[in-house]
Amino acid sequence: MEETTTNHPLPESSSSPSERPLKIPKTQPQLERDRNEEEQEEGEEERVESSSFVDKPMASPRNPRLQRYLVAVEYIGSRFSGSQKQLSARTVVGVLEEAFHKFIGQPVSISLSSRTDAGVHALSNVCHVDVERISKRKPNEVLPPHEPSVVRKAVNHFLQKNEGDITVVDVRSIPPDFHARFRAQERTYFYRLLSGPEPPSTFEKDRAWHVPEDLNLVAMQEACEVLVGHHDFSSFRASGCQAKSPIRTLDQLSVSEMVPTPNFPSTMTKAESNAHGEDPHSCCSKSSTVSPIESTLVERTAVGSDDGSDLGFGIRRQHRCFVVTARARSFLYHQVRLLVGVIKAAGIGDLTVSDVERILNAKSISATPPMAPAHGLYLGHVKYDFP
Repeated sequence: MEETTTNHPLPESSSSPSERPLKIPKTQPQLERDRNEEEQEEGEEERVESSSFVDKPMASPRNPRLQRYLVAVEYIGSRFSGSQKQLSARTVVGVLEEAFHKFIGQPVSISLSSRTDAGVHALSNVCHVDVERISKRKPNEVLPPHEPSVVRKAVNHFLQKNEGDITVVDVRSIPPDFHARFRAQERTYFYRLLSGPEPPSTFEKDRAWHVPEDLNLVAMQEACEVLVGHHDFSSFRASGCQAKSPIRTLDQLSVSEMVPTPNFPSTMTKAESNAHGEDPHSCCSKSSTVSPIESTLVERTAVGSDDGSDLGFGIRRQHRCFVVTARARSFLYHQVRLLVGVIKAAGIGDLTVSDVERILNAKSISATPPMAPAHGLYLGHVKYDFP
């Protein structure tokens, strides 16, 4: 069921619509203080239910036989009830801990860099885990730690037997005091939107937010320009967020048009290649000089009938695909999805640049349009400075 966006009442502004509010720059000490506060907060989709769930660096003496690994994983979030372990639900941490248990023969505890809600995907989420290598024949014998490549291969072996919707993409040996969450320098999220009146492809199910209306790329980019930077994001902070401060610095907020996936050679490209006596599958053909986006746009705009008959029977009309990129050290609870909700509303013409400014300055979630659904969101990358 698609989300419908309507115009939302906005707080009155003392300035005229054409005037932008004066921004008073913060002093360097203020910016540094806000940055320090951000370092202690959680990432997008994160919410602390109680203090017992907060991961803290270990202070007790460590077992010298333990090796800590940093593990990057990708997953499709559709069949996960979020990332954090739950007793009666399938979660990212639960599946990972089970795979590690089968690998080393003893339970482990996984600590994630960023928590994600049910339905949210990850191109690369990161966790750390402590592993003790024990000989089955000689339990008291001290063995060298497993090589990271061995850990990756072994854990993936067991993950592929569990739905196959999560994969370890990288493993690194790290010092015992390295913490996946607290050492993260920045996080990057992507959000995919598909624009077009037709239902999305079956291959896009639960992979993007389908918007039936046309999306104006320039209008969405202008909305991003208002929201990027250092602000009080109270209007983009969902209820249940327990962050100490709504102040955040968005280092990047942008939107660009991309090729929908999966992307295969179109019938138009094949016809043009055949007309020139070229192999349509050859990477050296002249048609390969046309960018994938340009080819897609040409195919879409060249259609002469609403039923898509010019494309050929059985060939679907492609949607326009837009990707919002948000990059920051940390995010408020549901901040990215609330930002995308505003960007989408600007894209379909429900909000102007002045409206976006007033929403930001309102510092109230009641002024913000409904947030984007979970299934279009991807945790793209977690950056670290390694010792």
